[in-house]
This record gives sequence, structure tokens and C-alpha cells, in this order.
Amino acid sequence: MSSGSAHISRRRFLGVCGAGLTLAGCASSGPAALYGIDAASVPASGQRQKSKQVLVPRPRALKALDTEFIAVVDKGPVYSYFPKVAWADSLPSVVQSKIVQTLENTNRLRGVGFPGEGLLIDYQLQTDLRAFEFHVDGTDRGVVVIAAKLVNDRNGRTVANRVFRAEVASGGTSVDQAVAAMNSAADRVFSEMALWILARV
Repeated sequence: MSSGSAHISRRRFLGVCGAGLTLAGCASSGPAALYGIDAASVPASGQRQKSKQVLVPRPRALKALDTEFIAVVDKGPVYSYFPKVAWADSLPSVVQSKIVQTLENTNRLRGVGFPGEGLLIDYQLQTDLRAFEFHVDGTDRGVVVIAAKLVNDRNGRTVANRVFRAEVASGGTSVDQAVAAMNSAADRVFSEMALWILARV
């Protein structure tokens, strides 16, 4: 969804809302546009469906990312937020939904679900959202970092853990370019995460 936002220079950006401030103080009337994140499409490679079911709890995140506002990071890191735009929901909830959709898109699992759906779970995918932001501290780029832990739900043992990271240059500083770069980075992370899970369940 296009917001019509102007390009934001590194020099001007922190003056828009102030370093570390929430967007609410900058646009109290609410966002003019909401942005989503795409789920990744992972080829099934002709393999049979597994009998396992995976639970995806809401990712953990620091307060700077546990928000619906779209984070921009300068040196430090110093967090600010694009004015007048937001994610479609709080970022951890959006990421959780897209991880579920990515795993469903593989068509390789019997079930993938959210907490409270009553599935007989075999594994939990516990995640920590470490970065999902637009960096202006050099090359303008989207950065996504998610730490994942795959846990056997029957005995509580950790099966494997890994940190997934991707960076994609944006080619500019408009909100559309920033979100596109973050989406591309997220696509790589979600795809790698799905293949990693399928190899271990």
C-alpha cells in the first residue's frame, strides 16, 4: 500500500519524530497507511507430507520492536520511526502470522498453528525478534534478524537453535523502498527457517 511519504534523508530523519520516540507523539491522528509483510513460498520439492504439527508462539521482542511502528535505525543504534505509517498489526504478531503462513505454504506439515488452537503439538518454534528495521547508518538497507529455537513439545528438549539474518539494500529512503527491502530480507529469513525446520521434524 503506497503512503505517498517523501524520501527521508539521514540528516533529517531523526528530526521527524526524535530519536527513541514513539510515532504516536508524531502522528496522533493515526497512520495514513498500513504495511504488511509477505509470507515466503517454499518449494515442496516433491517430498511427502510429514505427520508432525508445529506450534508458533508470538515472537519475543524488545519494546523498540514490539510496536506497530516501522523502525529506522541510525548509528548507536538509535531507533526512530517513519511518520504517518505503520505495520498492519504489532510487528511480533505480523511476523508470527507470516511464519505460520510460510510453514503452511510448504505443504509438508500436518498442522501449523497458533497457541490456543487445540492442536496436538509435536514441536514449538520459539523465536526472538532481534531486528526488523530500516538502517540508515551507511548503506540504506532492510535488516531482519530472528533467533529461532525448535523445541520438542513432548519432552521440552531443544532440538536445534539458529540465528537467521538477512540484509537487503533499498536503493532509497522512501517508506515504500524501506518496506520492500525489509520484505525481501524477511522472505529470505522465513524461507531459510522453514527449510531448517523441515529438516529437523
